[in-house]
Amino acid sequence: MMRSTIPAEELLAKSRAIGQYYGFVPLSTLSAKARGTARNKSSDAATLSGLTLDPMAETVSSFLNQCRKAVIVPTPRQQLFLWHTNIAHGRPAPKRAVVQFHALGADRALADAVVIRALLALARDLFHTEPVLRINSMGDKETRARYARELANYFKKRAGTLPEECTSCARQDTFAAAELAIARECADDLPAPTEHLSDASRKRFEDLLEYLEMTDTPYELARNLISRGGVWSDTCFEIVAHDERVAWGSRYSDLAKRYFPAAAFPAVGAVLRIASEGGVVKKPSQPRLRFSFIHIGDEAKRHSIRLAEEFRKAHVPLAQSIGLESLTEQMLLAEERQSPYLLIMGRREALENSAILRNCQTQQETTLPLEGLVDRLKAVA
Repeated sequence: MMRSTIPAEELLAKSRAIGQYYGFVPLSTLSAKARGTARNKSSDAATLSGLTLDPMAETVSSFLNQCRKAVIVPTPRQQLFLWHTNIAHGRPAPKRAVVQFHALGADRALADAVVIRALLALARDLFHTEPVLRINSMGDKETRARYARELANYFKKRAGTLPEECTSCARQDTFAAAELAIARECADDLPAPTEHLSDASRKRFEDLLEYLEMTDTPYELARNLISRGGVWSDTCFEIVAHDERVAWGSRYSDLAKRYFPAAAFPAVGAVLRIASEGGVVKKPSQPRLRFSFIHIGDEAKRHSIRLAEEFRKAHVPLAQSIGLESLTEQMLLAEERQSPYLLIMGRREALENSAILRNCQTQQETTLPLEGLVDRLKAVA
């Protein structure tokens, strides 16, 4: 049986730990760094003029608005992998907790995969079960327009056999009607969005599935999983625990463009909601980091995604930035962390199933096989 309520302190501590191992920086950390600088005071109402948002989109919009106010924007050189929650230490626990993971400025399917893995890890920890990942693609604007026309034709042709509420809903919003028909279990032959993907959207979806398969991430193709509204695009997914949806995610580049029109960038994110409890939230303890994991190339990134869970479960005091491509940016972050050891994996090491351990004080390097790596690092720590 799934826990319906989780202590806020537990949720904060686990979210923070998962963010660290997968390379997500707390939004609160960047906002604190931005204090004292010029802040953006644009109106949220004007930004969202003409848009109708579902509850998940409203949550993501609030996150983007906070990024805009603090002038937190990704650049071509530095993508931003952020996590955020409405739980704050020193304040009473909220009745409804929200945890979000986002990748801003990251166009590759790797970003979707890292967001998904982080949410899966959190769901696994919170609900003490192996969560199910259900995934689909609604495609880009071109695909969504084509699919909307296909749905409109579908509801017209079956107006005499479908429930009246479905056909009347279809006159206003075909995506909402499709969701209603799926919920009523009366549309087994509903057209699948993946049958209408543009070449670009098909390639993006195939790349993501390849990442999931190569990182041993189980998933289910969910042809009846639909994202509606004008803010979502391409990949959409949900995480299910004990037969209940606990998290939802999708790409939302068009929504991000509303908040940052001068710096339009790709964006993907996911939101987990759960009832929470507790009094004033205490700050989670943070052990001093001993290792920063630096990796270059696709093979190394795939290894890093798989290893993140092993490091976390073994409580190895390590941080990494899986989504960052640049060696320079990763090294700069490692310097900020002041970890005494670097774990380095380039293309060669990835192919040889090894990694280089560097002592930052002596510059001594040791090549370690991936097999038994966690135990070797625990001995060093």
